[in-house]
Amino acid sequence: MEKLKQKAKKIISEIIYITIATVSKGGEPWNTPVYSAFDESYNFYWASDKNGQHSKNIKANENVFIVIYDSTVPQGTGEGLYIKAKAYEITDRAETEKASKLLAARKNKNPRNADEYLGEYPRRVYKAVPEKFWMNGDGKINGNYIDTRVEVDLLY
Repeated sequence: MEKLKQKAKKIISEIIYITIATVSKGGEPWNTPVYSAFDESYNFYWASDKNGQHSKNIKANENVFIVIYDSTVPQGTGEGLYIKAKAYEITDRAETEKASKLLAARKNKNPRNADEYLGEYPRRVYKAVPEKFWMNGDGKINGNYIDTRVEVDLLY
């Protein structure tokens, strides 16, 4: 289990894009890749257009599913981290500032002013708070590989 935990942490640290699955009020699925950052508790942050479909979906339904997949490795060897989370738009200035710093640090840039994500500006910062994490498992049926998931506890 410790090996999977270390792999999960490595994927989070090295892969800067996460894919967020959301659902509209009417039940239509939507999947969006976003540039992200994370904090010490593995909460994920990203900035998006407040009128983007995934942003609207999050306002209607906080339940999201995130996948971080390492596609940089040779075919057949990639591994993914799967995350069930609750997401929301950050409206607190101090929390927006923290998220802006985390996002900028991943790019080695100066953070944007928190005001650029509040008020009349079109972009907002979002936060996903994980509830569960899974990694790819190693399963086979009758000699055929099957995709399985193994729960990983990254917080303890």
